[in-house]
Parts: sequence; structure tokens; C-alpha cells
Amino acid sequence: MTEKCGVVGVSLDGRDAARPLYYALYALQHRGQESAGIVTHDGFQQHSHVEMGLVGDAFGEDDLDALSGAAGIGHVRYPTAGSVDSSCAQPFSVSFKSGSLGLSHNGNLVNADEIRDELAAAGHAFTSDGDTEVIAHDLARNLLEEDLVRAVKHTMGRIHGSYSLTITHDDTVLGVRDPQGNRPLCIGELEDGYMLASESAAIDTLDGDLVRDVRPGELVVLQEDGEGFDSYQLVDNEHTAHCFFEHVYFARPDSVIDETLVYEARRNLGRELWDESGVETDVVMPVPDSGRAFASGYADAASETTADGEPRDADDDGVEFAEGLMKNRYVGRTFIMPTQDERERAVRLKLNPIKSTIEGKTVTVIDDSIVRGTTSTQLVQLLKDCGAEEVHVRIGAPAIVAPCYMGIDMATRDELIAADKSTAEIRDEIAADSLAYLSTDAVADVLGKERIDLCLGCVTGEYPYDIDGEETDRDVSRPEVGGQQLPADD
Repeated sequence: MTEKCGVVGVSLDGRDAARPLYYALYALQHRGQESAGIVTHDGFQQHSHVEMGLVGDAFGEDDLDALSGAAGIGHVRYPTAGSVDSSCAQPFSVSFKSGSLGLSHNGNLVNADEIRDELAAAGHAFTSDGDTEVIAHDLARNLLEEDLVRAVKHTMGRIHGSYSLTITHDDTVLGVRDPQGNRPLCIGELEDGYMLASESAAIDTLDGDLVRDVRPGELVVLQEDGEGFDSYQLVDNEHTAHCFFEHVYFARPDSVIDETLVYEARRNLGRELWDESGVETDVVMPVPDSGRAFASGYADAASETTADGEPRDADDDGVEFAEGLMKNRYVGRTFIMPTQDERERAVRLKLNPIKSTIEGKTVTVIDDSIVRGTTSTQLVQLLKDCGAEEVHVRIGAPAIVAPCYMGIDMATRDELIAADKSTAEIRDEIAADSLAYLSTDAVADVLGKERIDLCLGCVTGEYPYDIDGEETDRDVSRPEVGGQQLPADD
């Protein structure tokens, strides 16, 4: 799996937005490493700088100095729709008769091709194959005939899928979250203005205060000169479809998403993991860094009760928590290695065992997921080669059985080990002594949500959006596109 994108927007009182946006993008770098960009507006014209690569490589001092204006948006991208090249890098900029637009998008549209075909037939010229440009063109078309709020509502009624957007319309900054709230977006207050960001960690980086999450289906318009923000609830669905994997993997542990601190959610998921499938071993250790909070919660729960659920004796400390694997932080992520052989080799480069923690002991190793099974197989073998007597694997989320269509670059069903194998078969394939996943109900309980208010498509195969060839978990259908006369692109 790879991260989704990260978006940010700021409106300040007399201070250029470029550097605050730059720092905020650094805080969101974990959400995308393919490209980075900033669009600002100085009240007279729009300025843009977008480059491939990491934030620190994409911007120099001169680039930031050229991005004048107190209002702007930024984006870090890992591609989930569109090509891996500069044509799909964001923010996407467009100028038209009613002004200029900049648009940053986190998520993925289901019906982008349908809308693109319709707009192209009306004379709109597209420069990329990404879905972000589709949103920009549709919004620009609506702005030719409607005010800002009505134009956004009109576009929301046509696009179907997951999206959190930060947008500049001239020097006005706005944020939009899709009606099911699949992708995160929050509001922050700064000393001299307001901001929008995918995660609250970006607000913390700018010494701001988290105000609240943008509500599903809400449009937030930041007032000029950073004086405040206006809210418009444009769509109000009965149920949400929050992505549970934000809390399991994608978000930074120090972020607050949908009123839940991600670190505490992961610790509580670890506690549930012990309650559901705890095993008495000498040591419990995380796969760094993704399994650390889960393992911490798991060990805490294990210190209170036995694996059978009975209270511990006073002299029984339970399962010891220990760091048994050290991470080489200068090795790229194994899941973005292009070949299977490289992924297998990278595991050995990435993780080094601490022999004294492992040798002659029974070990429980905890991670957030098993995707292809490559890393888990190599990891179990690594621990056994280091002298572990038993290796038990526990996963702080349900098994991933289906791809994600909502903005996560996840493997296909052919590549997902759990798509056609039982837990017992996966255990045998990775050569673990035991394997258990967390239940879907436990995830919902920890997040304080009903299952119907979460997007669980990757672990159930049933989706909250109308996707060709897939089952849905609710009564939902995509908007009808076509059959109306569109104005030509100016």
C-alpha cells in the first residue's frame, strides 16, 4: 500500500502564505512523496510552483519568494488516479473567464471518465488523465453561471467518490469534504489566520489550534485577511463512510481525525487484539514503526489479564514489551519496490533483529496489515533465523481481501494474499506458529462508529460507493452524467 495525498490551504492577515504552506506540506509528507506543489494568489494574479519529488527537493528559497500572496493551497501526491508524471502533479491550476482556480485533491472519483467525456465533448481541453482536472473543469464551468457556493454544490452533485479538496478561487480559499467523509479534512486557527489540512499535525506544525473537522458534505470558505471562516452544509447524508485505515495506518499517530487521536486509537486496537486473540509468549514486539502503538496497547492489556481473560496474579507481569527489530530509515519502503525480488531483499535491508531480545524466546510480532505476504514471510524467517523458538503474528486490523478504489494505491485481488486464502492458509504460507487478525466489529467499537458509517470495502469487498463490478454495503448510486447542454469552455 501507499499513502493517499495530503492537502492544505491557508488564508492569512497580510503575511505571505508560501512558507506556512511549505512547512505544512512537510508535516504531510508521509501522505505522498511523488510530487509537491503550492498555488498562491496575491489579489491580482495567481502564482504556482509544482515539481516532482519530496517537499524539500521541490522548493528552493527563490521558488517560495516568487509565490506571493496571503492566500494559497498546497499538495503532496502519491498517484492513485492518473499518470506518475508532472501532468498530474498538483495543485492543478486553471484560468477562465470568471477568474482563476487552484485545486488540490485527496481521494479518487468513481465517475471521472464519464464527466471528462461530457466536458470534452463541450469543448473543454484536458492536459492530464487525472480526476483532479475533471473537478477543476467542472467547477470552472459552473462558476461561469453561478456564485461560488452554488457552483461547488452543483459540482458535488455530479462527482461520485471520495474527495477532500482545498481550492483557491482568486484569493478566496475553500475546503470541501465529500458527503460521506471518506477522506479527512480539518480546520485550524493560526495567530494571524485560518487553515485547512488533511491532518491536524500540519496545524500543530504552524503552532495553530485545531478547531474541528470539516463535516462530510460541508463547504468551508476561509475569509479574506484570515478573519474567520464561513460554513455551508451542502449535502447531508444519513450515513458516513470514514476510511478506517486512516486510523490503522495512514495518518500520523499525533493527528486527531474525526475527533479521535490516532495514537490512542491504535493503542486501543492493540488492546482489543489481545482480548480477541492474545497468546502467552515471552516477548511482544512491533514491526517498526507501523506496529508500535498496537503492540504497546496489546502489552498493556496482557499485563492486566491472561490470554483466557482472567485477571493476572500480582506477581505476573504478563507479556514483556520489547523492541526486537531496528529499522534502517534510509531504505525506501518495501511496498514501492517494483519487483518481488527487490521487495524480498529490501526486508533484510530495512529491519535488523536484536538477537538478545529474540534468541531462545517465544515471540509475538505485531503489525497493522498483511498485503502480499512478502514482508511477513521474510520477517518470520528472520526471527527464526535469529533463534526465536516460536513466532506468532498478530495484525491490528481485519484481513485485506479487496482493493481500494477511494484513494489508496493498494494491490489488486491477484496480489492480496487474503483475497483467496484463509487465515490458516496464510499462517502456513508465512510459516508462523499462529496468525490472527482483529475483527471488523472491534475496529468499529474502538472508533466509536457503527459499521455502516465506516468504509470497510478493502476488508469486506462491499463498498460505500457505486463502483462497476463491485458490491455495495448501502443503497447508493452514482449521479447520472450527460443529457444536458453544457456551455463551451471559455
